Amino acid sequence: MLDPTKHKDWEIAADAMKSLPNVEYFREKMGLLPDEIIPYGKTPKIDFIKVMERLKDKPDGKFIEVTAINPTPLGEGKSTTSLGLIQGMGALGKNVGGCLRQPSGGPTFNVKGTAAGGGNALLIPMTEFSLGLTGDINDIMNAHNLAMVALNARMQHERNYDDAKLKEIGLKRLDIDPERVELGWVIDFCAQGLRNIRIGMDAGPDDKNKGRNGFEINSKFGIAVGSELMAILSVATDLKDLRERIGKIIVAYNKKGEPVTTADLEVDGAMAAFMRNTINPTLCYTVEHQPCLIHAGPFANIAIGQSSIIGDRLALKLFDYHVTESGFGADIGFEKFWNVKCRLSNLKPHVSVLVCTVRALKMHGGGPAVVSGRPLPKEYTEQNLELLEAGAANLFHHVNNVKKAGINPVVCINAFATDTDAEHKLILDMCAAQGVRAAVSTHWEHGGKGAETLSKVVLEACEEETELKYLYPLEMKLRDRVEIIAKEIYGADGVDWEPLALEKAEMFENDPHYDDFSTMMVKTHLSLSHDPTLKGVPTGWRLPVRDILVYGGAKFLCPMAGSITMMPGTGSDPGYRRIDIDTNTGDVFGLF
Repeated sequence: MLDPTKHKDWEIAADAMKSLPNVEYFREKMGLLPDEIIPYGKTPKIDFIKVMERLKDKPDGKFIEVTAINPTPLGEGKSTTSLGLIQGMGALGKNVGGCLRQPSGGPTFNVKGTAAGGGNALLIPMTEFSLGLTGDINDIMNAHNLAMVALNARMQHERNYDDAKLKEIGLKRLDIDPERVELGWVIDFCAQGLRNIRIGMDAGPDDKNKGRNGFEINSKFGIAVGSELMAILSVATDLKDLRERIGKIIVAYNKKGEPVTTADLEVDGAMAAFMRNTINPTLCYTVEHQPCLIHAGPFANIAIGQSSIIGDRLALKLFDYHVTESGFGADIGFEKFWNVKCRLSNLKPHVSVLVCTVRALKMHGGGPAVVSGRPLPKEYTEQNLELLEAGAANLFHHVNNVKKAGINPVVCINAFATDTDAEHKLILDMCAAQGVRAAVSTHWEHGGKGAETLSKVVLEACEEETELKYLYPLEMKLRDRVEIIAKEIYGADGVDWEPLALEKAEMFENDPHYDDFSTMMVKTHLSLSHDPTLKGVPTGWRLPVRDILVYGGAKFLCPMAGSITMMPGTGSDPGYRRIDIDTNTGDVFGLF
C-alpha cells in the first residue's frame, strides 16, 4: 500500500494493478458460471439476464446506500467512502461488493476528476475506468445522436418533398414544428460553446446545394451522461424494457402540439442496436481487490445520478452486502434514490451512509468560498470549532430527510489530513446528541483498515428493521409533488412557477398519459436551495421553476430550478493539462 500523501491516485492504482488476480479468480469468488462472463480484458461484462435467471430464488443481500451533505465544489468523497466501505467490510471478512457509476469525460478532463475514489480507497483499473471502459457512454452518444440525425433528415425531406413523393418512399408526413424540437445533440465533454448552436445553414442563395444541407434550426448540445438514454439505462429492468422505452423518447412536437417520438422516426430499433450491450454491468475492483460493478452514469443535478436498478439487482444476488451511491448532496441524489429508484425497483435499503467533511461543514457554517483550482483559505486548514458547529445544521437537515424515508442513517466523517481530533470529536458529540450513529473513517489514507470502525457501525445498522416510506404518492399531481419536495427536502417556503413551466405543468397534469411519470428535480447540488451561493440551511426563500423537461422513455418529468444548464463548462485549469502517456509503455499518467 502506497502512502497517498506522497503518491498520486494514478500511481496507487498502477501499483494495485500489479497484484490484481485474474478474471477467473473473481468469477469463482463471485460464484459465476463461465458463460456468465462476457470477456473484455480485465474489465469483463457480466451477463445480467443469465445470472438473474439462475439466482432468481436466492435471497437478496443487505442494501447500503451512500450519499452526502451539500458538498464544496471539490466534492466530499462519496465514491471514496463507498470504496472504503467495501474495503473495510472486506477486511472484516464479509462477502461484499458494490455498484458505482461510470465517470463522464466531462469531469475527467475538467476540474473534478474521474470519481474513481481517491488515495487508498480507489477503483481499478483506473485508466480503463476513466477513459471509456467497455463503451457504454459511447454507445449512448451514438444512439442519441442517431436520433438527431433522423430528425434533421426527416425535416429536410418533408420540406423538399410533396406528400406523393413521401408516400412513394414509404414515409408519412410528421409535420414537425421547428420551434418545438426538444432533443439536442450530446458529447461527453464540458463544452459551454455548444450550449446553443444553429445547424443546417445553407450557402448563398445561388448555391446549387441550397436546401441539401439539412434543415436549418436552432439546436444545442448536452453532456452525454445527461441523455435520456442514460436515464433509461438506469431504470430499465431488462433488455425488453430498454427497447420499449427507447421507442417512446420524445424528440419534438408537430404543429398540432402532438409528440413526435423515435418510433415515429423509425430510428428506435437502430438506437436499440447501439444500446444492446449496455444492459450488462462491467466488473471492476477496489485497490484491495474486492469486486465492484460499474453501470450507468453521473450528474444527479441534471440526470438521475444513480447506478442502475440492474446493477443493484445483480449485486444483491452476488454479495451479502451491496454498496451503492447516489450523486451529489442528499437533497438531490438521495431524494431521487428514495422516491424514484426505490419505487421503480421495489428494493428496500437498510442503511444510508451520509458523508460529511470538516471542510464542507465549515463552509456551511459561514466559511469563505471554496473555489476549484485555488488554495483553500486558512479557515479550512486550521482548527475552527465555531464554524464547524454552525455548519452542522446542514448535516442534520440531511439526516432528518433520511429518517423521513424510514432508512437508518449513519454519518461518515471522511477524514482529511488537516482535520484535528477536536473537530472530529465535536461532530461525533453532536451526532450522539441527535441520536445518530457516526464514525470517523480514514479510508483515504489507510484503505480498508481505516474504514473498519465505519464498517462495524454500518453492519450494526444493517441488522435493524427499516420501513421505507415515500415522500408522496404516485397519485399526487406534479405541482403538488414539487411543492412537497421543495418544502420538506429543501426547506423552501414554496414554489414560484414561471409562465413556461406553469403552462407545461398544467398540460402534463391534464393528460393522464403522464400520471405515472416520476418527478426528477433539476437544480444545483451546492446548496439546499436553487442558488449555489446560499449555504447552510437557507430560510425565507422560494424555489423558482423555469421549465419542465419531459423524458418520454424514462417516464420522467424534470422541473428545472434556477439557472442550471444541461451542458457544464470547462474551467480555466482543466485536468487534461496534466494527462499524458508514457511512450515506452503506453501507460497513462495524470488522471485523478
